[in-house]
Amino acid sequence: MADKLRLDKWLWHARFFKTRSLAAARVSAGEVRVNGTRTEKRSQMIGPEDVLTFAQGDQVRVIRIDAIGQRRGPAPEAQALYTDLSPPEPESKNTPPENPGYEGKGRPTKRDRRMLDLSKARSLE
Repeated sequence: MADKLRLDKWLWHARFFKTRSLAAARVSAGEVRVNGTRTEKRSQMIGPEDVLTFAQGDQVRVIRIDAIGQRRGPAPEAQALYTDLSPPEPESKNTPPENPGYEGKGRPTKRDRRMLDLSKARSLE
């Protein structure tokens, strides 16, 4: 295995970005830090024990590189390339509440609908 690999290529190999060009664009925008230093060079060479910090969605990822990797393989193979040092993500305020328990309410049966229709008809007379 090689000792070093381009930053954009490693981010793509580790499956943090769907395409290599997306990884390169994120690095070029200066949104990735290598060992705490902001970088804009997508061709920067990185290796094991380097620490990457970048935003992914609403979460800030802190990743320590464990291995370089030869190819962009399946997800389990990609997850073996790094250790996630990110702080645990806080519970989002937008999470839906848990489903309430069944309280006997819900859609009426055919018999219940007939009874409702009869009671409505009687009240209109």
